[in-house]
Amino acid sequence: MLEIDAGSLFRRHFKKLPAEIQKKMIVREKLFINNPFDPRLGTHKLHGERKNEWAYWIDYSYRVTFMFLGGNCVLYTDVGTHDQVY
Repeated sequence: MLEIDAGSLFRRHFKKLPAEIQKKMIVREKLFINNPFDPRLGTHKLHGERKNEWAYWIDYSYRVTFMFLGGNCVLYTDVGTHDQVY
């Protein structure tokens, strides 16, 4: 199982999400903890300036960006719509 830490930008943006999206995020996080590459998450590597980061889908519009820190540790870096986090 993964250990997840949340960066300050992620925490600030998460608080601003609509309540419905926050609830979906919690459900998706459970999938992520068990298998970060579950096909339902659409986990994918980012490119360019964010080439060290990955992202998974909360729903069609919202994404979580994160970094694998080594071992079973993950750092959530941001959350928001596609336009906000990419």
